[in-house]
Amino acid sequence: MHRNTGTGRPGRDRCPWAPSNRLIYAGALALLGSLGSIANAQALPPVQFPPENPFSVEKSTLGKMLFWDEQLSSDNTMSCGTCHIHSSGGGDPQAGHNPGLDGLFGNADDVIGSFGVSLFDGDDRFVKSPAYGLMPQTTGRLAQPSIMAMYAPDLFWDGRATDQFVDPQTGQIVIQSGGALESQAVEPILSSVEMAHSDRSWEQVIEKLTHARPMALATDLTPDMQGFVLTGASYPELFELAFGDEQITAARIGMAIATYERTLVPDQTPFDAFVAGDQQALTNRQQNGLNAFNGSRCSACHIGAQFTGNGFRNIGLRPIAEDSGRFEVTNNPPDRGRFKVPSLRNVGLRDRFMHNGQLADLDEVFDFYARRNGQVSFAQNRDGLLNVPIVLGNNAQANLTDFLINGLTDPRVANEEFPFDRPMLHSEQPAQNPQTISDGVAGSGGAMPTMVALSPPNLGNRDFKLGIDSALGGAQAWVVVSNDPPSDGVLAHDELLGPITLEGIGTGEGYGTMAYPIPNIVGLDGQSRYMQWRVSDPGAPDGFAASPIVEVRLFCTMHGTCTDHCPADLTSDGILDFFDVSAFLDGFGSQAEASDFTDDGVFDFFDVSAFLDAFGSGCS
Repeated sequence: MHRNTGTGRPGRDRCPWAPSNRLIYAGALALLGSLGSIANAQALPPVQFPPENPFSVEKSTLGKMLFWDEQLSSDNTMSCGTCHIHSSGGGDPQAGHNPGLDGLFGNADDVIGSFGVSLFDGDDRFVKSPAYGLMPQTTGRLAQPSIMAMYAPDLFWDGRATDQFVDPQTGQIVIQSGGALESQAVEPILSSVEMAHSDRSWEQVIEKLTHARPMALATDLTPDMQGFVLTGASYPELFELAFGDEQITAARIGMAIATYERTLVPDQTPFDAFVAGDQQALTNRQQNGLNAFNGSRCSACHIGAQFTGNGFRNIGLRPIAEDSGRFEVTNNPPDRGRFKVPSLRNVGLRDRFMHNGQLADLDEVFDFYARRNGQVSFAQNRDGLLNVPIVLGNNAQANLTDFLINGLTDPRVANEEFPFDRPMLHSEQPAQNPQTISDGVAGSGGAMPTMVALSPPNLGNRDFKLGIDSALGGAQAWVVVSNDPPSDGVLAHDELLGPITLEGIGTGEGYGTMAYPIPNIVGLDGQSRYMQWRVSDPGAPDGFAASPIVEVRLFCTMHGTCTDHCPADLTSDGILDFFDVSAFLDGFGSQAEASDFTDDGVFDFFDVSAFLDAFGSGCS
């Protein structure tokens, strides 16, 4: 897999946006050049940008950053791109399991979906899901490929994201037509399965982006991202570049992401070269496969250069009662069980097919349409085109498979080359952080309390939290925090958080949440904290059960650049001295925002501790 990397640390110039500098970063000219290929594409029609949301380099780059920034989720674990990996054809290479309609795993109605977030309540506390406990949930449908979405008038498997884009904050129409990408982009951000805690509001999303370091959780930033991130630009500054002022809104988030997605045109496949006149671009076998495709009923749904008509069909994959598809949107009985027809472009890069991920490879797809090798087609409301099985001869199927896998794959997509380049996500890092480093102590009934530590501990992460599961229900629990690693398996505490009363009743049923906002203090970068849950439990040795210990390595950004001034230098004179201490105490007494070091709106011991940590470190 090819990814671009860069080196160097930015200066502290917070006003880098002079007109002569705004577009001087790697990738901008290449992006403008790619738009020329969009307009001149022989096989695919030109991409239409809605007049209400015209293209600009700044807007597209902002959208690219928002698309790949895991901080857009409530717990910093999910980005849009997490489920739309370019080298997987814009689909999801991970396999999550959803129990389906009956709620039971291991049955025929199970769904191979996309991973999301754990279930949280409106106060951002863990809620125990019947299917997943405190671990991340899985969606009820597999994520559709994002590449080629710019041509569809309606998006999602059921088409609920329409081409009329309505501002989710104001209810006003922003784009009259052609805005399906904008409509789609804003929905997962508030979904309590995909990216959000329950009842998340756009105001909370905006407030988080306002204070977040752009792309703090990613590495191997692409050149166009580096051009902005390495200057230390904030999201408000990036929105000003894209839209003219610093205001962050839900509509602008959707418009920026959609602008980026409209640049992802996979128009450099061998098929495109063949259509443009290069008769050698497709092998004889692939040309025979194309002919077999055009002569089959497959081409009735996968139409033209897009290899989809963007319509909705019921192919009889599963009984309608499990998922009624398009009918949920239109309430029109003929739409029962209909789902969007995906494009076949880059289909060879995918490893799961259909809305429920039921089919694992193209051979299974052909078997399904031929109704062989155990594949069943359900007749209720099935499309008339499929009343008779589609059976291809062995040679025709082999030729068509070659065409689909090799003739319709854009090498830039497969290799993640511009404009399909991307950063490495935090969730893809080989080393876990937080990381478990010891065993725990079992309690009543031999149940071992489990530490649930999913969110990355980046500086300024006010949503960082620790969960506990499999403990004694109704018991009192604390989190021990130490600056030093355990000695002989024992963790001495520098902080003791709690107590809280665990939810649940009975042995091994207790669970709960401890918030641990991480101060936005550069001096903490690289430091470790060691954390462990301890639970009052009469069935445990010495009356206390304990979770395994985790090491939490605090970091500013995964790409190693952090340009904040030292927050302990409250007088902004570059010197840490008595006057800074005096300014902190004055601010603390008056509850000035500068003295709220933990950024939690409460002035307490933790702010004093955080200030002293920064002061003592010199913010080096």
